[in-house]
Amino acid sequence: MTLLSKILAYFPTLIILLAIASFIYLCTHPGFVGVGLLLFSLYGFPVLIYRLHQRFYPIKEGISYLCGNEYSPWWGSHQIQAIYIAVPTLEALLRLIPGAFSLWLRLWGAKVGKNVYWTPGLEIADRGLLEIGDRTVFGHHIGIYPHAIKPRKQDLMLYVKKVKIGSDVFLGAGSHFGPGVVVPDGTYLPVATNLYPNQEAKSCVGSSNSLSNFSPQALHTSETL
Repeated sequence: MTLLSKILAYFPTLIILLAIASFIYLCTHPGFVGVGLLLFSLYGFPVLIYRLHQRFYPIKEGISYLCGNEYSPWWGSHQIQAIYIAVPTLEALLRLIPGAFSLWLRLWGAKVGKNVYWTPGLEIADRGLLEIGDRTVFGHHIGIYPHAIKPRKQDLMLYVKKVKIGSDVFLGAGSHFGPGVVVPDGTYLPVATNLYPNQEAKSCVGSSNSLSNFSPQALHTSETL
């Protein structure tokens, strides 16, 4: 593990310390400045560092290895995003505001279309490695993982590839998607669908109704997904 890898391993700790310091400042100095500092420490600072990291150490798709003297850009980006996996409430709050979570993902470099519906329960491992079309519906407790790691010859092999989800797609609750998965336009996936690396989804038979007239406001998370 390189020196930069070791330094970035402490990035989640840094975010926690900054958030605590901002909260204490807000309590002792109530006002917009304290609120702004707290929001920046939880949302703005990680995105800023990620964008800088991507500029100098862009993530490359394909196979690489984590144990060695060469720095892994994916490892650094993962540490920068780890706080949102450990504390999912931070992003769940954004999904309660129409349009906010799609904008949030775009800040990380993802391509997200219009009128995408997100349920509060969702896990995304690599925010910048997503391409999502228009009018796509995400069911409850969906997991998107554009990377996979497995032991190989006393090393850890890493495979990274974008997950691509088309337009007018309905993703059933509890579904999981590995690296390189492609979900074509108009696909309907039933509950608990698991797609493994580089698989292309096929729509459930008899459930290919178009979502072209989909309105996010018409859905109720607990009833329809």
